[in-house]
Amino acid sequence: MKKEQLMVILFFFVQNIIHNLGHPVTPAFVENLGIQDYMFGVFFAAMSFGLMIGGPIWGSLGDRGKKKPYIIIGLIVYSIGQFFFGYSNNQYLMVLFRFLSGIGVVSAITLLTSHMIELTPKDKRAKFLAYNMAVTTLGAAFGYLIGGFISQNQFTVDLFHITNYKEIFLIQSILNIGYVLLILFLFKDKEAIAIAPKKTSVFSNFKFIKSIDYRLFLFLIALMFITIGSINLNKFIDVYFNNLSYNPFQLGIFKMVIGCVTVVVSIFLVPYFARMRKQIGLMMVIQLASAIIVFFSFRSSSFIITIYTLYMLYIILLAVFTPLEQNYISLHAKEGEYGKIMGIRQSFLSIGMVIGPLFGGVLYDRSPLLMFDSAAASFILGFLILVIIGFLYRKRYTAGEAS
Repeated sequence: MKKEQLMVILFFFVQNIIHNLGHPVTPAFVENLGIQDYMFGVFFAAMSFGLMIGGPIWGSLGDRGKKKPYIIIGLIVYSIGQFFFGYSNNQYLMVLFRFLSGIGVVSAITLLTSHMIELTPKDKRAKFLAYNMAVTTLGAAFGYLIGGFISQNQFTVDLFHITNYKEIFLIQSILNIGYVLLILFLFKDKEAIAIAPKKTSVFSNFKFIKSIDYRLFLFLIALMFITIGSINLNKFIDVYFNNLSYNPFQLGIFKMVIGCVTVVVSIFLVPYFARMRKQIGLMMVIQLASAIIVFFSFRSSSFIITIYTLYMLYIILLAVFTPLEQNYISLHAKEGEYGKIMGIRQSFLSIGMVIGPLFGGVLYDRSPLLMFDSAAASFILGFLILVIIGFLYRKRYTAGEAS
């Protein structure tokens, strides 16, 4: 592993610790402000809308040669958004600042991912993207655990003068500025390829969607539906823990277990699956199995046992799927356009991350089980589109043999 690749993995780890500190306290924070549960989905959707808008813009800017300045600017914007989300005390302003946070944070998500792709040979991308997935999830798990711990432990409550959950967002904003300094001194841009780029507006990156292969476009649609399901599970299970009277630290422990499972899978299983040739078929199986697992997990009479056993099988499948889909998408990018293609990927993910929580919030207000069932249905829709893609590849292969 090269030093530059190791640094990217370190950045993802630190970034996800910091950026997840506020998540375990957000459901209780929103509840304490007297805001209804469905607004939890609105807040997350607003951030996701920022991710959707910002992804292609930052990706296009990064492809011009220098990524570091845009990562730093985005992270500073994220700190501003998170601080005012915690301290505005107005649900409508909170929506606005979550949107600002999304626009900012997606710079690092998109440009660090494209940077890793640029540093890694094609035959090893799935493995290194799996490492990214592992440290992202493990960092997020540590973030949940630490955020939950410092909000509940009496020593840290006194140490940081935590009188309200909003102080967690202040701590997060300050630590994120520290992360900016880490990027400033340790991140090294890759030498740009000597190709004279056309001077185009960053917004022209959205037009890039028209030129991508139709099977990749279908894959991105499938990814959008899959994201609707996965993001609703990931976020509303936080609210579900709160509704069942589990505290933020207990939620943090659960997320920590998820992180550990993901790391083990990413290191030991993903490299094996990455060598398989028919990865579209494997992704089909993953989505169908995920739907079945989720459907039964939330019908158990013993929630805490099921969530640490059967539900962990879904986490294993998710850990395998994510690097496979990232690798599949990266194979459709030309040299020097990895930021652009990953920005487009982020936009489709973000569409799912906008639609999912908005739709999920309404369903959750009616019935948590209905919302979790809708996540399983989203996986089924993704599965069906992957089946169509597999058929199109098979048809093309058959036609090629016939000719």
